[in-house]
Amino acid sequence: MLIQLFDQPQPPTFSKLIRFWKRRWFRTLPNYYLVLLLNALFVYTGFTKGNIEEFNWKFFLFLHNFSGYFTDFFWESWSLSVEEWFYLLTPLALLFTIAIIKPGTSKKFAILSVILFFIFSPLVYRLYHLPMQVDAFWYDVKFRKVVLMRLDAIMYGVLFAWFKIYAKDLWEKHAKTCFVCGLMILYAVIASRQDPNSFYAKSFYFSFVSLGAAMLLPLAEQTKSFSTRVGKSITHISIVSYSMYLLNLGIIASVISAHFMPASPSGALVWYLIYWIAVFIFSTLLYNYFEKPVMDLRDRKWGKSGN
Repeated sequence: MLIQLFDQPQPPTFSKLIRFWKRRWFRTLPNYYLVLLLNALFVYTGFTKGNIEEFNWKFFLFLHNFSGYFTDFFWESWSLSVEEWFYLLTPLALLFTIAIIKPGTSKKFAILSVILFFIFSPLVYRLYHLPMQVDAFWYDVKFRKVVLMRLDAIMYGVLFAWFKIYAKDLWEKHAKTCFVCGLMILYAVIASRQDPNSFYAKSFYFSFVSLGAAMLLPLAEQTKSFSTRVGKSITHISIVSYSMYLLNLGIIASVISAHFMPASPSGALVWYLIYWIAVFIFSTLLYNYFEKPVMDLRDRKWGKSGN
């Protein structure tokens, strides 16, 4: 959507960017703020474990892990911060780049330059922090979950969107090969044991994770829907996946671990099944009775234009 918005004879106005942001924020922020406050309430009352002192105004602006780190409160929100800053900074960078390029310069390559800037800048930032010594826990907190370390993550998907628009033949012709290579990269990354203080762990590890995931897109994009029960289940999961993301750890898993911690392997299996059932049920309820009505309001106000 962004590439097509900027690759027009006339560059988009700032008002169009505001409309884009409003649509995006109506998609993500209401659900996030609702679950954020639920997390704060649960931790404050002692219903779930956590450190309420970690909760502050930065969570409302996605600054709680922008350049620093946070611990022991609404853990999963770290990745949403990466996403929100990506959606804020990328359009601004595209607008600035398109505005300063010389007349006649290909917008295709101007857009590519922005993509490559966002891919390599976080890598350089991670390399700058190589001397920082961490154990496995602090590696996860100080490297994997910091926005400035991970702004490149989503940009690999944008790079592949660039290929879809400007090299559609390659996108379609090599989809299966790309998919297999992506799986191989992801398997190699996930299966490898690594020293958290190694050069690879602090630099290219994250790049390969994002690249491997992005390489699955050409083949996945060719399959839009399924008519089977399994296919419909997958479609439903994709629809409620954002609610699942928000609820699964800070709310559902935390309630189970705080009040129903199993004492045996068989009990653990039972509660694991209950956990997944609860995730599906409560995510579906959150989507149907809160997320979808908010998005319907958004579509009535600004029209339908993707997510």
